[in-house]
Amino acid sequence: MKNDRRRFLQASLLGTAAAVTGVPCVFAEDQKQSKRKDAARILILGGTGFIGPHMVREALRRGHNVTLFNRGKTNNALFPDLELLVGDRNNGLDTLKGGKWDAVIDNSGYVPRHVADSVRLLSPSISHYLFISSISAYESFAKANHEDSPLATMRDETMEEVTGETYGPMKALCEQRAAAEISDDRLTILRPTYICGPGDHTDRFSYWPVRTMQGGEMFWPGTSQDKIQIIDVRDLANFAVDAVEQRISGIYNTVTPAGSYSMSDLLVDSMAVTGTEVQPTWVSAKFIEAQNLVEGRSIPIWSPPAGEYRGVADVSGERAVAMGLKNRPVRETARDLISWWKKLPDNRAENIRAGLTAEREAEVLALWHEQSGS
Repeated sequence: MKNDRRRFLQASLLGTAAAVTGVPCVFAEDQKQSKRKDAARILILGGTGFIGPHMVREALRRGHNVTLFNRGKTNNALFPDLELLVGDRNNGLDTLKGGKWDAVIDNSGYVPRHVADSVRLLSPSISHYLFISSISAYESFAKANHEDSPLATMRDETMEEVTGETYGPMKALCEQRAAAEISDDRLTILRPTYICGPGDHTDRFSYWPVRTMQGGEMFWPGTSQDKIQIIDVRDLANFAVDAVEQRISGIYNTVTPAGSYSMSDLLVDSMAVTGTEVQPTWVSAKFIEAQNLVEGRSIPIWSPPAGEYRGVADVSGERAVAMGLKNRPVRETARDLISWWKKLPDNRAENIRAGLTAEREAEVLALWHEQSGS
């Protein structure tokens, strides 16, 4: 059971990995690069999925010079004016040889060997390496974690298949491989929690405001006071570029402040940004577990507030805040998410990728009313 639950949590956070190679994003921001005398040369490994474009846009907005390295297979039309080095992190780094950059932002590293190869090759040619990890790298969520908490391990460190079970331990190994190849004063590791906002094709956060738009009775897990943590993708991008500009090194959890946001807040914000009232039905964690609803895609973002995952929404982000991380109001994230969602093609918007299906929600609510007598 413990391994099953570990897989559930890792699979939920694994959406971050999937978010790097997603569907085309719809944005209206100006991508033109301004001029600045101290512009940095930034190499982004990835750059065309979900989190990458936000980092690219923020770097360009600030006047930096950006080069992309990826396989050239996803969202090729996003940045036609930028230099693209086509290659593969799996033994295909030749196009990076001989290049010179001030910094690297690695948002596509999941396999320890790939990260080690990239850092080893680039270290002599760069001043700073920033790696996007995950809070899933922590060993346990039975209590609150901070940056010095123990990390997850795996028996077979040669494993290269990213699954719900291996994702966290592999992220931890990626961090260790990077640290073995470059000095601490030149390395930044960011550990985000659930990454949300416009462009997110995992639909983990999106499910709640999108479902709210439909109105009616709505399933809500646990109690209204259960806490959750997220990070807006734009806040993550801003802090990443801050770290590059200011040469901020070290390890930082990138999360909204622990204890500052609840499921009730999410309900209120979802109704506000959609202009829709719903009838919330709060279903107990005990019932949810009995129905195996914590597995798979059923209830995104939320975790049971007691037991071995009670610390998922209690991760310390104080160190990042002290270095300048700014978290926008979650309502702004929800508002911009809905605005983006409404511009999606019908066949995409009608097929949400997380949360309960309409049929399953109705089934669960009926059973809950029957058993609880409510």
